[in-house]
Amino acid sequence: MKVNYQLKLEEIINKEKGNIPKLLLHTCCAPCSSYVLEYLSNYFEITILYYNPNISPEEEYYKRLNEQKRLINELKLTNPVYLLECNYDNNKFEELSQGLEEEPERGARCLKCYRLRLEETARIAKLNDFDYFGTSLSVSPYKSSDVLNKIGEELSDIYGISYLYSDFKKKEGYKRSIELSKIYNLYRQDYCGCKYSKKKDITD
Repeated sequence: MKVNYQLKLEEIINKEKGNIPKLLLHTCCAPCSSYVLEYLSNYFEITILYYNPNISPEEEYYKRLNEQKRLINELKLTNPVYLLECNYDNNKFEELSQGLEEEPERGARCLKCYRLRLEETARIAKLNDFDYFGTSLSVSPYKSSDVLNKIGEELSDIYGISYLYSDFKKKEGYKRSIELSKIYNLYRQDYCGCKYSKKKDITD
């Protein structure tokens, strides 16, 4: 039976009513995070973890990072949003991609990439006493919320920290992210991030 991850998110929000839990949120870019921040900042104190070793070239990585910083500064949000910037290390992604170069989009290479980024989010969240960890990736129509949430669930058990379930495509989240991108004139890339997705023009 298909799980309604939006409903699971709403159950967490209702459970935390009256509290402002600390959330470490992995984001990939400003456009994908826009609606997610607008929505979740009503209920959480959010720190964005910008950890995306898959993105290349390096100039693209910093272009997206700078747009993320600008969006945080310009968005009108209920609770403040902070940003934790990781060092750029494309070698990490290249190592996990070995032997998977010809995999299709959403194949084994992508699954490993999701896990790499979510695992670092879980690890840092646990080390720094966050209440939850999560990701904005599920807003994308090119990303399976089922796959992402199952990875998050596994990592929650491994690291002993609560995972914030999500399917941000629900409630017209993707549509709202496009609207916000236009309002704030955000740079919208035409590929997911890695050099393999660039060949196929698969966007976030």
